[in-house]
Amino acid sequence: MKARTFDELLDAEYGVAGTPEREQFDADSAAFSLAVTLKEERLRAGLTQEQLAERIGTKKTYISRLENGKSDIQLHTLFRIFEGLGRQVALTIF
Repeated sequence: MKARTFDELLDAEYGVAGTPEREQFDADSAAFSLAVTLKEERLRAGLTQEQLAERIGTKKTYISRLENGKSDIQLHTLFRIFEGLGRQVALTIF
């Protein structure tokens, strides 16, 4: 059996970088990663979804949708959420 790199596996499954399928996969992966990070930070802060929602002036259902990757998030809202968790967000563009 020939060993393959992760990039080769992604290319085979979703197409090479720049194709619509690969772009969608990359976007979905980033959204999932953000959702996991949001949930982990909320739990680390000892807050329920409802408590976090109250802190930032939104609804529990919105927090739930974000944590499940079912909703897009605006940058302003992302900053508000992490402020509500007592954290800061650093944006890196590369």
